[in-house]
Amino acid sequence: MSKKSVKPTEKELEILQIVWEKGAASVKDVHEALGGEKANGYTTILKMMQIMHEKGLVSRQKNGKLHVYKARQTQENTRQQMVDKIIDTVFQGSAAQLVMSALGNKKSTKEELDEIRRYLDNLEGGES
Repeated sequence: MSKKSVKPTEKELEILQIVWEKGAASVKDVHEALGGEKANGYTTILKMMQIMHEKGLVSRQKNGKLHVYKARQTQENTRQQMVDKIIDTVFQGSAAQLVMSALGNKKSTKEELDEIRRYLDNLEGGES
């Protein structure tokens, strides 16, 4: 399996969200952002980030005694891979079914619907 096709687990996504937000993060940064010892043990986060490094989800650089982790893929790229997988496996390849399901499950604001309309107009080559 190539490193590009590795899909992060739910907990790995939580960690990646912090790394994306910070640009780079130590285990301590992630541990604190996830609620510290009350929510997650430090060694658990350390082990998860080591596994993420082995899977190719993050890169790691030594900065003094500290290891600093950076996401290997952008948040947008990761989202797109996950959405593509959901479309293929859950919606039998139909992006339209995904969109209709998503819009039917949550109440969208007028602003969100306007943004969706502009996006669709742009896809069709229309004026926004």
